[in-house]
Amino acid sequence: MSTPAPRSFRFEVDGGVGRITLDRPDVLNALTFEVYRELTAFFENVGTDPRARALVVTGEGRAFCSGGDVNDIIGPLLSYDMQGLLTFTRLTGALVQAIRRCPKPVVAAVGGIAAGAGAVISLACDVRIATEKARFGFIFPQVGLCGADMGAGWLLPRVVGLGHASELLLTGDVIGAEHAARIGLVNRVVPVARLMDEATALARKLARGPAFAHSMTKRMIEDEHPLGLDEAIEAEAQAQAICMQHPDFRAAYEAFRDKKKAVFEGAEIVGED
Repeated sequence: MSTPAPRSFRFEVDGGVGRITLDRPDVLNALTFEVYRELTAFFENVGTDPRARALVVTGEGRAFCSGGDVNDIIGPLLSYDMQGLLTFTRLTGALVQAIRRCPKPVVAAVGGIAAGAGAVISLACDVRIATEKARFGFIFPQVGLCGADMGAGWLLPRVVGLGHASELLLTGDVIGAEHAARIGLVNRVVPVARLMDEATALARKLARGPAFAHSMTKRMIEDEHPLGLDEAIEAEAQAQAICMQHPDFRAAYEAFRDKKKAVFEGAEIVGED
């Protein structure tokens, strides 16, 4: 990738899995203007990095991400005019767009508080794994703001259903990991000591899979939302026909025929657990 080295988070690649670690633990990995820009640029470019076939996003220390930094973002916003505020809110939304458009599977590993923008970042990931200490809060109403921020009003009902989403976005309540798992916000809850092992194992499993087909799956999940059933079936027919022309389809057939394990294009870089 040609992006400059980030200062607000760490990025490491091991066995085909790229780990993004938000690295401001002294402020619970709160976001600044710079963090937003760096993360957005990163997700816009990581799709072309052949070393990482799947990604894990986590936070250093006892938080995943506590949202916008009170001193570096919230305070200055009080002096902005409408155009300045709109520029900022579009900046935050661009990060979610970049995560959702990233062609690689993204797993959120949440070990502590994910609040405000931090909750939306975890929501934008494809899968969420949490520990029993994790908490999630779309806390925008608590500071007098609309609960639907950064795409949460579009994403959250798709993940947890309209009723649960409405309650979370209207109340701004913070919920624990078990509650989040019951409503489908979290895919699984694991012991604290197992968080990164579980998230990395899932990411590595995805990294060994058909990267081209995974990117197509993500695109279909995103694009089919406004479609009717007939349109969705046609879109999937075209997507599948494209995948059938990819070398991975033949590789899977030949592996099945020869009673071998399929190795998809580029997956040889992924190490075994």
